[in-house]
Amino acid sequence: MEQRSLGRTGLRVTELCLGTMTFGGDTDERVAHQMLDAFAEAGGTFIDTANGYTGGASEEILGRWLKRRRRDDFVVATKVFHRVGRGGNDRGNGRKHLLAAVEASLRRLDTDYVDLYQTHVFDENTPLEETLSTLDKLVASGKVRFIGASSHSGWQLQKSIDLSRQHGWEPYVCVQPLYNLLDRDTEWELVPLCQEEGLGLIAWSPLRMGMLTGKYRRGMTQPLPQTRIERLDDSGDWAWSRYANEHTWTVLDTVTEIAKETGKSVAQVSLRWVMQRPGVTAPIIGARTFAHFEDNLGVLGWSLTDEQLSRLNAVSEPRIPHPYDVLLWARTLA
Repeated sequence: MEQRSLGRTGLRVTELCLGTMTFGGDTDERVAHQMLDAFAEAGGTFIDTANGYTGGASEEILGRWLKRRRRDDFVVATKVFHRVGRGGNDRGNGRKHLLAAVEASLRRLDTDYVDLYQTHVFDENTPLEETLSTLDKLVASGKVRFIGASSHSGWQLQKSIDLSRQHGWEPYVCVQPLYNLLDRDTEWELVPLCQEEGLGLIAWSPLRMGMLTGKYRRGMTQPLPQTRIERLDDSGDWAWSRYANEHTWTVLDTVTEIAKETGKSVAQVSLRWVMQRPGVTAPIIGARTFAHFEDNLGVLGWSLTDEQLSRLNAVSEPRIPHPYDVLLWARTLA
């Protein structure tokens, strides 16, 4: 597995990141450890979890696996924001919660330090100065090596970077946004920002919760039973009704065609597209079963051609919102 620098840092991570959101929930500890073993055997070193995944069980399962390995061989990333407890300060990016949450994550992971500590969501109720100065102290303490952000808008991330630069605090070195063939809004602000500021980009849900794996196809009128999509409220952002449309089926038609051309699976083609996008450091693969995980590993060792990338780019191109439509037009006049 290839190694890449995380943004402009000296931290090297693998071209795939193993996500552990299902560990302790849909994926029991035995299968989780089986996945971790296979990931390490394939050369993978980059592993992502969060304090809120399965109530902390994900971190605990990962921690027990790490005890059988050389800790420094792996880049362990976790996140903070969500509630793990019932207290009024058991949530958010305030100083009290950050200091308590990192200690709890270290206990669950059974480690002395976290390689990458990420604010899971932007916290509108806490001054950014409080969050960033606290994260800076965590790096100075040695409990955290680098800091990153997830689910931040462009202005929120840029303001965080500028404040850290102004005060001499440790800056965010990466962002973890939603990014896949069906969700390309990240390209309007976050991708250019990462390229301009030198941040790494770790894409979550590169298979759009299973929509881009080949299980779904034109003509289907409802999600598959016992899947995460079925369990979600159909009125939310991840609603089946939001994605079951002509745009999705057209994208899937093209992905399926290219899968046949390459002899790869639909999931592998979808993942490979993300891996070859400008600015992307690594997509996060997070399978529920070992069979799905094995298929995901088949993304390694090959590339889509320029012609195949062009077809995928064209068919998945989102509607250009304002002011990006005008900016794109202005660029043609330069």
